Amino acid sequence: MNGSNRNDVVNLASKFSLIKELWSPGIVARLNDYHVKIARVHGEFDWHTHPETDELFLVVSGRLVIELPDSRAELGEGDLFVVPKGVRHKPVAEEECRILMLEPAGTVNTGDAGGDRTVEPDWI
Repeated sequence: MNGSNRNDVVNLASKFSLIKELWSPGIVARLNDYHVKIARVHGEFDWHTHPETDELFLVVSGRLVIELPDSRAELGEGDLFVVPKGVRHKPVAEEECRILMLEPAGTVNTGDAGGDRTVEPDWI
């Protein structure tokens, strides 16, 4: 298994310190066929959808807004929100925010939008 042992304790604070670029998630654990990813975010991400899967966001520190076509979800520390599959969304953080995401392994961060913000997450 790449980068992680099922018996390892994952310290999120130390893992967040390894992330150098905003909006560039790193994988910290695997749960069945899902990756647990973390990212540092600030500013606006691109509008996108994940046609095949839901996406879970958990705010570890800071505040995150998830813009949706007809509403918005405002998350503070400790809040989580699930974007249903196929729902267009855009994460926004007015100040740096640290988030944890749970999604199937291989899920592309930019979903159907693609573009230069698409990254292949590494194990950290």
